[in-house]
Amino acid sequence: MNSINFSCRTFKKLSKIELYRILQLRAEVFVVEQNCPYQDLDEFDFEALHICGYRHEELIAYSRILKPDTKYLGSSIGRIVTKRLIRNSGVGKLLLQKSIEQCIVHWQEHNIFISAQERLKTFYMNLGFEVISESYLEDGIPHIEMLLKTNLIK
Repeated sequence: MNSINFSCRTFKKLSKIELYRILQLRAEVFVVEQNCPYQDLDEFDFEALHICGYRHEELIAYSRILKPDTKYLGSSIGRIVTKRLIRNSGVGKLLLQKSIEQCIVHWQEHNIFISAQERLKTFYMNLGFEVISESYLEDGIPHIEMLLKTNLIK
């Protein structure tokens, strides 16, 4: 796996080009690839920290993290996405590790929540998340809520 450079920025610190690439990647995967028309742009982007993974200046991985009490009691990670061509290469795991790390840096006393596509349950469980809800539909796709207890992270 070639070197990947990660950054963590507030919305205001994103350049116009960075924001464009983020929205482009999210639309490419969530709307086009998953054939799921939904309202991706929401007010949470303004409050989020944006985790971007670049290889040779190309955005290949992205997530956003939210402070506690924004969507959940704890912090949360969402809009987790990787480019199709790099999937199953370990980049998704690295992205999640960086996202978890940033949640802990900013909100160390809070657990981390995600709303995960159910088909990815094992992937998230391997990173320490546990299922805390029954399956539910979100934009027509089965999801589950999951929790990472930060007091268990060494």
